[in-house]
Amino acid sequence: MLRVNIMINNETGLHARPAALFAQTAQQFKSKVTISHAGNHGDAKSVLNILGLGICKGTEILVEADGVDERDALKALQNLVESNFTNTQFLVNDPGRKE
Repeated sequence: MLRVNIMINNETGLHARPAALFAQTAQQFKSKVTISHAGNHGDAKSVLNILGLGICKGTEILVEADGVDERDALKALQNLVESNFTNTQFLVNDPGRKE
């Protein structure tokens, strides 16, 4: 299992569209991915779990991945957040994705 702390700097935090992008990115990997904030945690592949954590701008989250592609999963999620949710290269439906 690997883990990484990530600072949320997106203006809306992990709400609506950013939460959906986060979950969709996590879903691209086989590893189990969890997200934690303020002592609460949830499945990072579930938009509802992410929204339920109430993560706002300036919040540090802990993301953990456990499985065969755990390193790639964490890297993709960290890149997504650090790009303010513009780096969507791991999404299957991303129009800019190159195969």
